[in-house]
Amino acid sequence: MRKRVFSGARPTGRQHIGNYLGAVQNYVALQDEYDCVYCVVDIHALTTLEDTESIREDIYEMVLDWLAAGIDPQKSIVFVQSHVPQVMELHTLFSMVTPLSWLLRVPTFKEKVKMQPDNVNYGLVGYPVLMTADIALYKGEVVPVGEDQLPHLELAREIVRRFNGLFGSVFPEPQAKLTNFPLVLGLDGVQKMSKSYDNHIEVSASHQAVAKRVMTAVTDPARKYRADPGHPEICNVFRLHNFFTQARVEEIAAACRSAEIGCVDCKRILAEGINSSLKPFREKRASLASRPGYVNQVLADGASRAEAIAEETIKEVKETMKLLQRADLERPR
Repeated sequence: MRKRVFSGARPTGRQHIGNYLGAVQNYVALQDEYDCVYCVVDIHALTTLEDTESIREDIYEMVLDWLAAGIDPQKSIVFVQSHVPQVMELHTLFSMVTPLSWLLRVPTFKEKVKMQPDNVNYGLVGYPVLMTADIALYKGEVVPVGEDQLPHLELAREIVRRFNGLFGSVFPEPQAKLTNFPLVLGLDGVQKMSKSYDNHIEVSASHQAVAKRVMTAVTDPARKYRADPGHPEICNVFRLHNFFTQARVEEIAAACRSAEIGCVDCKRILAEGINSSLKPFREKRASLASRPGYVNQVLADGASRAEAIAEETIKEVKETMKLLQRADLERPR
């Protein structure tokens, strides 16, 4: 029997190539080995999001990108977190067994407090508990993470372990599947690629838009003139060549070092490589977008499948905790 993978992502709208290389391609590959549950965690987003004006559109655009990239709704469950309300119920039950001291020591909580000192809400503190509920509700056994995320998963394991110790073994302790999420720097060559820094390239962008964005990228900081030899090992544009023009990487590096090509030439080659690599994705995306209601139907079907699992889990949890359930009221005493 195949193990179940759970992974969630905040609704960030159209995906950029950092998302695509770092997470989405991995989601697609995992489908061949695991039963996958992929969730758009809209409730998590509310811990830092004060303006929800675009959240519906962001969910639609992100899921459309996932599907175009190869996530198969016949193989995987794809749904929106809030569409399965049992996760909030399990979050509440887990919160009763999670010491506050565990949550206050989480490094990301301290970072978020610094970033949003005027919005330190309860949800921000309880974020790891809700994350644990996300995984445990579907009895997720495997969670794909990078090494920097291991502390978060270990906390989820501690919460599950504590629950099982207090009430009985209900949940598997989720195991990390260490995944090589490549760090994709943005076009500025300094910050991680992100919409908030406006240093990104959307995977669904047009050929012309990609070329325009690539031409703004920072290149080799040590190369001042066209005739100067380049240093591809310190050039952010060259790092992207490793993903999009792999067959020509050695040729491009040699031409850069000999000053046979300049930075503008290098960017043009990269833009061509990105556009060529993403052409099948764009075509599939356009095809799916032309089918009215398709994404909504995928999410509705996914929510139904997820909720069937969630209902069984909550029933088992309440039975284990010896809580009086509504079904018990129908039994004569």
